[in-house]
Amino acid sequence: MRNLSRTAELSMVSGRIHLIALCIAVSFLQGCAVMRSVQEMTSPYEIHPETHLERNKFPVVGGSDVIGRTAVIRLEKGDTLPDIARHFSLGINEVSAANPGVDMWVPEAGERIVLPLRFILPDAPRKGIVINLAAMRLFRYTGDGESLVVTTYPVGVGTAERPTPTGQMHVVRKVPRPTWYVPASIAEDYRKKGDPLPPAVSPGPLNPLGEYALYLSKSTYLIHGTNKPASVGLNATNGCLRLYPEDVKKLYESTPVNTPVCIVNQPYLVGQRNEIVYLEVHASPEEPDAVELEKMHAKLRNIEKSFGRTLDWKKVEKALAEARGIPVPIFEIESNRWVAQTIEVEHPGKLYGRPEIPELKTKAWYVWAADLKDKIEALRIAAIINHQGPQIPARVLSRSDGYRVVAGPFKDAGEAGDAVRRLKFDLEIDGILIEPVIEPVKER
Repeated sequence: MRNLSRTAELSMVSGRIHLIALCIAVSFLQGCAVMRSVQEMTSPYEIHPETHLERNKFPVVGGSDVIGRTAVIRLEKGDTLPDIARHFSLGINEVSAANPGVDMWVPEAGERIVLPLRFILPDAPRKGIVINLAAMRLFRYTGDGESLVVTTYPVGVGTAERPTPTGQMHVVRKVPRPTWYVPASIAEDYRKKGDPLPPAVSPGPLNPLGEYALYLSKSTYLIHGTNKPASVGLNATNGCLRLYPEDVKKLYESTPVNTPVCIVNQPYLVGQRNEIVYLEVHASPEEPDAVELEKMHAKLRNIEKSFGRTLDWKKVEKALAEARGIPVPIFEIESNRWVAQTIEVEHPGKLYGRPEIPELKTKAWYVWAADLKDKIEALRIAAIINHQGPQIPARVLSRSDGYRVVAGPFKDAGEAGDAVRRLKFDLEIDGILIEPVIEPVKER
């Protein structure tokens, strides 16, 4: 077994390069559009308690297509966008796209960011569960007519290699504390990486299905929880739909077997509320979906014909270019209509689900993850490690010549060794074990 004294001269460059690449890839989700910072807005916001902001459950009033409202929040030291996203039941993609240019892992304290809690409902029958892959959001309808209510949650969806299928399905069974039977394709992937999986993973912190699972009529596809909450709102699954643990519990309890499930992929959403037409765009401007784009233009042309007025096509083009995933008003059917204004919410005393880092202990095992000159980069790497699932606690220690990222404390060599393995296979970091400091026995 290697210890720090024997490996102090080993290079950490490889792990840092891979992590920097990961940061760049994830930050791409923040978008490239240039926008005016919320901090630069001159109109002051009235600050409200966070309880004034609904996250999940909304009435669908008068056949409206738009629910919720947009808010802002002032960040505090130590916040990360994934922690803000989870606390307000948003996906990482939603918060990143709404706040381009904001550092996901080490945002500036005092900065105001947008909480995109206004949504356009997908163009699909309003019954059962509807999931829009482009928005990475699930909508659960209950009631009907004037009493129609929709509950909505962010989801993680399939990757480009293993996409989530679209179409009509239904819930065939529900299982609490499910066992994960590893599919052959995933087992092969892990075997090639040198990290073989067992045939089945029992319920517990290592189970990627989390505590609840809803099995769909399309074989092998599920709506389930996760032990990696920081992946909700990303293309990160093998085709299943992944929810925050607290959200999947509520969905599980409120969804009976045989509930219909409709999965669509609609990056361009058009909706009306209070006589105002909104456009919500999730597509990347580099790879527009031509078919869906034409559907959107057809809807907008029909709106022009219906009201005999021309749309503000400059606003449409701007929304398409920015693709921020926020409903943007592009057409006012009647002047002087009331529009729900953006509000500022107080920062919570504690962000729900934020990883906690145990205190340093002298008689514990640690893992040396990286040495860096730049403090922000060190904080970013520590934050990424902290948000692995299950959590690998990590912190930044100051040194005379820079900063060291250390994971731990761990109770024994086995636990620390498992962290080394996970850092290698999840983040391609070559961690180094640091043995406990054992005080010498003094002669009496």
